[in-house]
Amino acid sequence: MIYLVRHGAAESRKAWGGDDSLRPLTKKGRRQATGLVLLLDRAPFGRVLSSPSLRCIQTVEPLAEAYGVDVEIAPELLEGAPAAAAVEIVRRQARRSGPTVLCSHGDVIAGVLGGLRTRGLHLVGSQRWAKASTWAIAGDGDRFDEARYLPPPDV
Repeated sequence: MIYLVRHGAAESRKAWGGDDSLRPLTKKGRRQATGLVLLLDRAPFGRVLSSPSLRCIQTVEPLAEAYGVDVEIAPELLEGAPAAAAVEIVRRQARRSGPTVLCSHGDVIAGVLGGLRTRGLHLVGSQRWAKASTWAIAGDGDRFDEARYLPPPDV
């Protein structure tokens, strides 16, 4: 199982004066990150991968800490990355044993879901990707059965 998470609420792009990749989570975003631990508490994660953007890393840090794993950086999950690269990382992780968490951005999530639909993926639930929401994707790396939408943690 792959859990594809969109980063939590972050500081406004417009108000942020620095490098966008360093834009952090807001207080709400930090609460959402903590809430992910409870939302995804039944899966024994072996890996947590994240876009290099700080807001993504901060979103999955509490989850990685709860499972005693490091947050691994995956440039394929960076905002603006080609959809094909992001789909390939999902396929590689799906071939591994055990659940994996991937944290990315809205555009990448849209590209991954679209790319996996050509491999049989059926979307279940809301067809959106709100901040701090998750798509639970079932598949073996070659074929994907379904992706179930999990709304953001209620914070």
